[in-house]
Order: sequence, then C-alpha cells, then structure tokens
Amino acid sequence: MTRKRRNKVLKFAKGYWGSKSKHFKMAKQAVMKSGNYAYIGRKQKKRDFRRLWITRISAGCKANGMNYSTFMNGLKKADVALNRKMLSEIAIADPKAFTALCDKAKAAL
Repeated sequence: MTRKRRNKVLKFAKGYWGSKSKHFKMAKQAVMKSGNYAYIGRKQKKRDFRRLWITRISAGCKANGMNYSTFMNGLKKADVALNRKMLSEIAIADPKAFTALCDKAKAAL
C-alpha cells in the first residue's frame, strides 16, 4: 500500500523539473503545492472571465455613448435578462444588436 501511494504521487509529479519528479519527498511537496495552485486557479478563472466580459461590455457601451453602470442599470429596468457572458459576445459579434440593447437601456432610464 505504501508503494502504491508513493507511485500515485510520483505519477502526479511526472514532468516536474529535476528531482521533484523522481524523489518521493520532493514530489509530495510539489504535488501538494500544485494542488493548492490549481484550487486557487479554479476560483481565479471565474473572476478573470467576469472581468473580461465587463471590459468588453464597457467598450461596447462607450462606443454607444454610455458607461457600463448606466447600461446595466437600464437593462435591469427594461427587464432584459442577459448575463454578462452573452452581452460581451453580442458586443463583439453583433454591434448592431448591441446598439439596439443600448437604445433600450437608455429608453428605460
């Protein structure tokens, strides 16, 4: 069982630089640290994408003479239920539709 556990850790450490992939003690430390980084990274990925979507929406709003916060407030008042991911995709792929959404948001304010 000990050998099985050690082999499992060494398998996770495959591809690590130097003795981190060969020696169990160093591999164990590296695998634990990389696991922590992976856990943190899964949380950060969500934040990073939300920031990206907001930046894209904001750029689209600026092109239509609005700022991000008034646009989102106008959409909320106009009962337009689109998430930020979809709004950013619309801003990139279909500027005319995004302009229509901006007009709708302006009318609702």
